[in-house]
Amino acid sequence: MIKLINIQKKFGQKEVLKDVTLTITPGDRIAVIGPSGTGKSTLLRLIMGLQEPNSGRVLIDGINIHSLRSSELKEIRLKLGMLFQSAALFDSMSVFDNIAFPLRENFDLSEKEIKNKVEKTLELVEMEGFESNMPSDLSGGQRKRIGLARAIIGDPKIILYDEPTTGLDPVLSTNIENLITKLSVKLNVTSIVITHQISTILRTADKIYMLSEGRLLEPETPDTIYHAGNEYERFIRGGL
Repeated sequence: MIKLINIQKKFGQKEVLKDVTLTITPGDRIAVIGPSGTGKSTLLRLIMGLQEPNSGRVLIDGINIHSLRSSELKEIRLKLGMLFQSAALFDSMSVFDNIAFPLRENFDLSEKEIKNKVEKTLELVEMEGFESNMPSDLSGGQRKRIGLARAIIGDPKIILYDEPTTGLDPVLSTNIENLITKLSVKLNVTSIVITHQISTILRTADKIYMLSEGRLLEPETPDTIYHAGNEYERFIRGGL
């Protein structure tokens, strides 16, 4: 379970998040939406422990992650997998080594065990046979899939997606959205999707939160968002 309690985050004099409180229970599929620059990606970095709030607490399974030593925070982060907006692959490493990297860094596994796990993960993201390719050989959608394989290789309980379909054409976006939904069910994980793409919002989330002026609005669902009569509806219809 993730709990954000009265989170405030400032950059200089700019207050990006104001008193944000949110509870995410195991298995939830949520989307956080809003215009660019409203603090959506900041929210993910706070959950990952990459940034600290100016005030408030981030709890993962009841533990305040910003009170931990670095070794303790590392253990908490093993519960999390993250797909970065650019996929953030290591250009000098093959697909296999990119995916194997978290296993080699964090787990005591033999190379045979790593090989088996990488192959199974490539099957999950429908990229079998690409082990020896370099990132430069891949399309944008393929890079996203390999980034996702690396995010799930350590069997996290929570997967964070930072603009997973940005820069992709409609067909590739749909493929990635289908994959996010499939993995959520197949792996029984919690999914948190940061996005402003309408199709991603509607197809990957059961619950949708909007960041507006640093605050989270009450959630909507894909069924209610078109008739919300508030900032949600204006955002969705403006996007169309």
